[in-house]
Amino acid sequence: MDKVNVGLIQMSCSDDLNENFEKTIEKIKSLAKSGANIVSTQELFKSKYFCQVEDWDYFRLAETVNEESPTVKTLQKVAKDNNVVIIASLFEKRSDGIYHNTAVVIDADGRYLGKYRKMHIPDDPHFYEKFYFTPGDLGYKTFRTKYSDIGVLICWDQWYPEAARLTALSGAKIIFYPTAIGWLPSEKDQFGKQQYNAWETVQRGHAVANGCYVVAVNRVGFEASPDGKEGIEFWGQSFVSNPYGELILKGSTDIEEELICEIDLSIIDSVRTTWPFFRDRRIDSYHDITKRFID
Repeated sequence: MDKVNVGLIQMSCSDDLNENFEKTIEKIKSLAKSGANIVSTQELFKSKYFCQVEDWDYFRLAETVNEESPTVKTLQKVAKDNNVVIIASLFEKRSDGIYHNTAVVIDADGRYLGKYRKMHIPDDPHFYEKFYFTPGDLGYKTFRTKYSDIGVLICWDQWYPEAARLTALSGAKIIFYPTAIGWLPSEKDQFGKQQYNAWETVQRGHAVANGCYVVAVNRVGFEASPDGKEGIEFWGQSFVSNPYGELILKGSTDIEEELICEIDLSIIDSVRTTWPFFRDRRIDSYHDITKRFID
């Protein structure tokens, strides 16, 4: 298909996991009815963003993630019944003591295509993800869906050009970033504009450098920190960038939205031919990229 409609679910979450799940399912169905071919959730859509604090109790939110797990089976049925590809971000319990921030991809016929485990794990005030998540070990990959070859990265991954590059090199024409990012109230006035601009700019750069589309799906709403300190105002503004780095869709800062955007995959060949960044890569000179720092 040359023309593909991507759907982005930008929403707030409550303390009720079932409520969040049902809400998301209804939004998937609604987007599919409106013509979406591929729909992505935001990061960890089944719960509030619990990583604001380090609390052992939150490990109970994790679930097994495979073809036999109830959440995946439900999403498979929704995908098949609505002829839509689904990207869903989940908290995975892999084994006792090993947990991942994981996204599954389900094809439009209901087939489970696999999962991606978040590779880059942050540890910042109110984003204490290293406490919960083991870094991913499945590598960067492309999922061959009915409508397009897509890659999936997750939130903190979006700051790393290496992740976007390797995903695009594996064949992805669209890179999806399920996300949960926002402002801390104490920082917003001084740093808020710069923080948001950096987030948007780096991802638009990934689209240009790799000649692909980038779809960032963020949550909205204020979530108070469980410890009573600060909280996060998620900034929404989910967006789609084309291979020229142009925003062709952008959500609001504070409204739940079911966003849909038509993208033209036929331009990728001409963009990559006109701007042959893949052709001109000096792969023989990049050996130092695997070093932590070049002293």
